[in-house]
Amino acid sequence: MRKETEGFKKAADEYERGRPGYPPAAVQWIVGRAGLRPGKTVVDLAAGTGKLTRQLVSSGAEVVAVEPLAEMRGRLSEALPEVRVVEGRAEATGLPEAFADAVTIAQAFHWFATEDSLRELRRILVRDGLLFLLWNRRQLDDPLQAAISELTLPHVGETPSYGSGTWQGVMAKSALFALDEERHSRFTQPVDRDRLVDRVASTSYVAMLEEPVRAPLLGKVAELVPPGVVVELPYTTDVYCYRRL
Repeated sequence: MRKETEGFKKAADEYERGRPGYPPAAVQWIVGRAGLRPGKTVVDLAAGTGKLTRQLVSSGAEVVAVEPLAEMRGRLSEALPEVRVVEGRAEATGLPEAFADAVTIAQAFHWFATEDSLRELRRILVRDGLLFLLWNRRQLDDPLQAAISELTLPHVGETPSYGSGTWQGVMAKSALFALDEERHSRFTQPVDRDRLVDRVASTSYVAMLEEPVRAPLLGKVAELVPPGVVVELPYTTDVYCYRRL
């Protein structure tokens, strides 16, 4: 695991409060595409605090959440006591062979886009099982989203990102999975000043900053929204469906 993931240990509470879920249309497409229903099993890998996990439960399928960080697993178990939560990584999930009909990875694959991870994902999927990679992508043509980026970009450093496209190169070269289909949905997240600060504080590189740097940065983020005002943060959710070969 990269050292930058240590930030998520520090920001589990902010992650739970500040991160959005996923648009119902995107989740329903995953459920339908994978045929999730009672008798089926879906693994939500790198589940975090369970943002996607809780949306998959209503499918009736058995949902198993795999998450390496104890702080994240704790928030997930508090929110979803009925869901089985497993300590594991993408390269070593600890799950049996041909265990899952589908695997979902939300907001995380760019952290572990390697052939080792793909071999493990292929191992735990049934024949012709499906892998769903999804991200909520901030719409940077929105003035508020652009202002957030102006404040945070100087601190990104070498933190892996969806936007780098590195993960796509890994998937394109792999002989273990083939892209079947992709879908894109737009939605907005309503936030007040506190939730906006939580949203920014939940990013790994912000959480890793020394407090003399982090606190002023979050103070500037707070100034972007007046007290008592709720604003809408626009996103596009990108979902990619890969079939196990």
